[in-house]
Amino acid sequence: MKIGIVGLGRMGSGMAQRLIRKGHECVVYDAKPAAVTSLQEAGATGAASMQEMVAQMARPRAIWLMIPAAMVDHALNDLVPLLAPDDIIIDGGNSYYRDDMRRAAELKARGIHYLDVGTSGGVAGIDRGYCLMIGGEAETVAHLRPIFSSLAPGMAVAARTPGRNDNPGDAEEGFLHCGAHGAGHFVKMIHNGIEYGLMAAYAEGFNILRNANVGKRTQNVDAETTPLHHPEFYQFDMNLSEIAEVWRRGSVVGSWLLDLTAEALQKNPELDNYGGHVSDSGEGRWTVQAAIEEGVPSNVLSAALFARFASRGQAGFSDRVLSAMRAGFGGHMEKTDE
Repeated sequence: MKIGIVGLGRMGSGMAQRLIRKGHECVVYDAKPAAVTSLQEAGATGAASMQEMVAQMARPRAIWLMIPAAMVDHALNDLVPLLAPDDIIIDGGNSYYRDDMRRAAELKARGIHYLDVGTSGGVAGIDRGYCLMIGGEAETVAHLRPIFSSLAPGMAVAARTPGRNDNPGDAEEGFLHCGAHGAGHFVKMIHNGIEYGLMAAYAEGFNILRNANVGKRTQNVDAETTPLHHPEFYQFDMNLSEIAEVWRRGSVVGSWLLDLTAEALQKNPELDNYGGHVSDSGEGRWTVQAAIEEGVPSNVLSAALFARFASRGQAGFSDRVLSAMRAGFGGHMEKTDE
């Protein structure tokens, strides 16, 4: 099957290469010519512009956008005038599901089909495959099934869930038509919210382990420091790399995220090659917003999101307000030796 791919970054490039390996034809475009050249060497047909890409494809065309959410509308402004009725646009990035609903309605008026496809798999997806969460018309999803099946990991990556005794469905292959326009990115939004929570749990757990030797440290004795009453209980020098390794085998907290953590700790136990500035690209915020509007609690996911804000220094002013109040009502002076 022939497909156009716009955006050849970490994910888009890997997806194009995986499709080529599976026998599909990819016509690729990226604003960076070097990215296009690299994919040409892997067997793709390169294009110097969207217009050139579209011209090299027969109708009905399928164009997959693998670009940041903030760039999608701009890209559509350039792409849509080049397309014809029954062509298909797939947004495989992390767009807000409400934007998908709007875009689908706008494109329908022009006879163009639209799918929102939440894509998970990261840079390892080129070999492991990609988990695909799809929203849009069932007929359009069916038309592109060969693409989704080739990108997905396949059944072999996981044992069948007990009780699933009927014929395997698409979900067991690693892709799923989740519902109408917006449903794919809604599912991916929650997926990423959960990801925030899982990552935060690992990070906090390892930090507690790292400080399990606090009882060996000199303790300050003053009015501004909570005393450690039983330093004898915190005398452990933990080997975080080895702990991560043992957890990878038979533990209920084993996961790919733990695998990646173990690899990072093996390379650099202090992780001092990172600054701890943790970004968020929108999905965590939208997850919390959905929870608020649905009236359901999301304590863990909200805390994980707010921790990312704090990592970027966004708690600095509120912390200074706290210090100002403590100084005002009790004469508590900030300590600078911790």
